[in-house]
Amino acid sequence: MMPRHEPLAAYDDHPRPHDRSMRERRFYRAYGLTIASEVMLPELEPAAPGAADVVITVGAIDLPKPSPEAATDFRFEPDRQYLAWHAVGAFLISDGRRIDIEPAPGVDDALIAFPLLGPVMALLLHRRGLLVLHASAIAVAGASATFTGVIFMGDKGAGKSTTASAMIRAGHQLLTDDVVALDLADPNEPMIVPGFPQIKLAADAAAAISLGQAEVRPQVHPAIDKMQHRLNGDFSGDKVPATRIYILERGEKADITPLPAIAALPAIIKFSYVARFGRAALSGDFAAMHLRQCSAIANHVGVCRLEVPTALGRIGEAVELITRDLAADSRQP
Repeated sequence: MMPRHEPLAAYDDHPRPHDRSMRERRFYRAYGLTIASEVMLPELEPAAPGAADVVITVGAIDLPKPSPEAATDFRFEPDRQYLAWHAVGAFLISDGRRIDIEPAPGVDDALIAFPLLGPVMALLLHRRGLLVLHASAIAVAGASATFTGVIFMGDKGAGKSTTASAMIRAGHQLLTDDVVALDLADPNEPMIVPGFPQIKLAADAAAAISLGQAEVRPQVHPAIDKMQHRLNGDFSGDKVPATRIYILERGEKADITPLPAIAALPAIIKFSYVARFGRAALSGDFAAMHLRQCSAIANHVGVCRLEVPTALGRIGEAVELITRDLAADSRQP
């Protein structure tokens, strides 16, 4: 069943959680933000206590919860967004600065973190003015100790995280997995904002691509087949210019085909994270801003179709082809 998109104001006027349990507040760093959270988030980098850009709290939320049959309930307003999953809990984003969480009965922090650091964080970043893509991003070392950013987009199963992991194994650094945030303060030079040092891989991909000292975290739910790999090193904590976007498809051999801007724009819109929620999530001025941001990326970042060999043993061919493509681009006048 499709999620319902209904106005929050139909139910209450700016609710705040009540009956809050006493939880320790911990500080983390991700996406250039200091995050104060009552949910344990070992996936993130720890930060010193101080002024927080984003506050995450746990308590009751006075909004209807989805039924088991509906499974989800999403509601959007310009200053508040409500995302609820029957099996996990409810999340209320306010003003791009606060996330209130009401966990479903018996749900622990590890499972709460799965949507919190995925669609919930993606929507918060979008509301803070960043362009957010459902993708993975790698910082590729270049000449003179400089880095360029490479983004991998594609449908589910196309191999985004797998290709990113193969790039890490080849000596490059992770910028972010699943949620790619782009800062377009200068539309002529889009910058990829670093997320946190974790990448999710299916068992077969993890077996084929060793990530050295990565820590494999316990499976959070039997229905979630990808395992979380927390990197010890191999992570870029700095913004990196976005140089190339590869739209992944499975194929017999590795191949790269450049796309003109007119073809790149609809692909970027398709794989923007907010597009997963439909038009309701682009209320007010956000629709026009989102189109401008996607257009800026299409006009200033090279977009290519990348065929990745279906056989995991041949993923190195894609890595070699990407390396040659980037090297050829750096030699362009």
